[in-house]
Amino acid sequence: MAKTFMESVQEAKAQVDAVAPADVPEGALVIDVRDAADIKAGGIIPGAVPISLGTLGFKGDVTMPAEMQHPELGDHDREIVVTCALGAMASLGGKLLEDMGYNNVRYVEGGTEGWKQAGLDVDSFED
Repeated sequence: MAKTFMESVQEAKAQVDAVAPADVPEGALVIDVRDAADIKAGGIIPGAVPISLGTLGFKGDVTMPAEMQHPELGDHDREIVVTCALGAMASLGGKLLEDMGYNNVRYVEGGTEGWKQAGLDVDSFED
């Protein structure tokens, strides 16, 4: 049976742990899965790496040719925190990474908007 977007998000949130914005560990790889235009409009968590949800699957696949992979995603044990605007797409990105064998993945509860509401800074983004 087909799933709705929100059913997929609920499934992802049941599988992937959330982390409060203030508790994102220093040194973790933060991945923002929004498209560039959305990141530009809303800002980006300082140090976050933009990898859109649509490309995350092949950029995190170590069996793909090296030029298609993202160099930050070579270590399946690295601590990774996924974000988006509100957390829904971040949970889907986190689930995708976990399904691909990444062992230490969480998503930002409330996404980048939750980050801002927690009083944390965001950077402007130019692609």
